[in-house]
Amino acid sequence: MRIGLLGGTFNPIHFGHLYIAAEVQKSCNLEQVWFIPTCQPPHKDLAADIPFEHRLAMVDLALANTPQFRSCDLEGRRGGASYSVETLQQLHAKYPQNEYYFIMGVDSFQELSLWKDYPRLFEYAHIVVTARPGYVGSIPELLPVAIAGRFCYDSDSKNLQCDTGFSLIAVAHTCKDVSSTDIRQKVSAGLDVADQVPLAVIDYIKAHHLYS
Repeated sequence: MRIGLLGGTFNPIHFGHLYIAAEVQKSCNLEQVWFIPTCQPPHKDLAADIPFEHRLAMVDLALANTPQFRSCDLEGRRGGASYSVETLQQLHAKYPQNEYYFIMGVDSFQELSLWKDYPRLFEYAHIVVTARPGYVGSIPELLPVAIAGRFCYDSDSKNLQCDTGFSLIAVAHTCKDVSSTDIRQKVSAGLDVADQVPLAVIDYIKAHHLYS
């Protein structure tokens, strides 16, 4: 199966995440997209210290009516800092029949050289970089210098291809800008976030007094 992998703290999950997944699924002809909540972000603190179990539950609620999307609790079960290369290694070992498309925003891709064993990401998956409207740079030019020489242009796919056989794929998505930080602030202030967060997730946040 062709599987998209969308990781994040999902603190909370919002419509922006769902729109990105739908756009990449369509652009890359994916059969499923798996949402992978981070246990502990390695490069930043987890805002509001919301436990993994709450964030996973919110993801499950948001995906309940979308069968092509599903959650994956692998990073929570592994515990500790969540490194993407370790997640890809585990998924590849457990489900070697799948072809993986690892989805990240252009802001994260710009910091790729800070990720643990980042050159090895291309040993397990295609890397799909999403750029919001208005981004004027060239995503291939953001490749870290240390690995840029391992890529060449593939005329069939019109993407840069690594010497491992996996590609760097750029996707421009059209969703409105939604921020988990903004949502947490609005919830804390008692403001409505129904245009940013699925209703079932809002109900869960209220029931468990998150972000208040």
